Amino acid sequence: MKSITIEGQLRTGTGKKAARQLRSQGQVPSVIYGGATEISFSAPVLAFKTLVYTPEFLLADIKVDGKSYQCILKDIQFDKVDDSLAHIDFLELVADKPVIATIPLKFVGTSAGVKAGGKLITKIKSLKIKTLPKFLKENIEVDLTSLELNGNIRVEDVVAPGYEILNSPRIPIASVVMTRQLKQEEATAPAAKAPATKAAAPAAAAKPAAKK
Repeated sequence: MKSITIEGQLRTGTGKKAARQLRSQGQVPSVIYGGATEISFSAPVLAFKTLVYTPEFLLADIKVDGKSYQCILKDIQFDKVDDSLAHIDFLELVADKPVIATIPLKFVGTSAGVKAGGKLITKIKSLKIKTLPKFLKENIEVDLTSLELNGNIRVEDVVAPGYEILNSPRIPIASVVMTRQLKQEEATAPAAKAPATKAAAPAAAAKPAAKK
């Protein structure tokens, strides 16, 4: 899957004062957790742009002090005043250690309900999963082909081998609803003609009165 490379420098100072000084120099204080040791480093704010400002799920190959760490983004903090990057946490990937990540959904196929004139509504754009690093991928595909008009695809319907999906299973992911035009067409459609009734049989002729 896709990854970006970030060149960083070890941080020697800690605390709010040291972090403010780094930010004033255009650096973002960052930490790598999850591996044998915790790594505190910083890198230029531009080095993180591709990773932070994207809907894609990417790996980060972070190089610090001659060593390389394969990581995923764990947490981002923004400045409350100017919304600039204030701090980033990374999780180092260790082969036999499960990780929790948020993976985007990729919808494929054309819904049967859309073909019938309905409108597709997507309600969730990603799922929170638990898996081993070797199973991480850029997205989770959700096939919409069998989604009927007024139907739902729920979390429990997603097929994702190697993943433990942590979202509630009954939450809808996507649905197809009737459009206003389709509702109007149904409302104005002529009622089905009732089957023709058989003509009533003619009344039997009155029998002549018996002669006395």
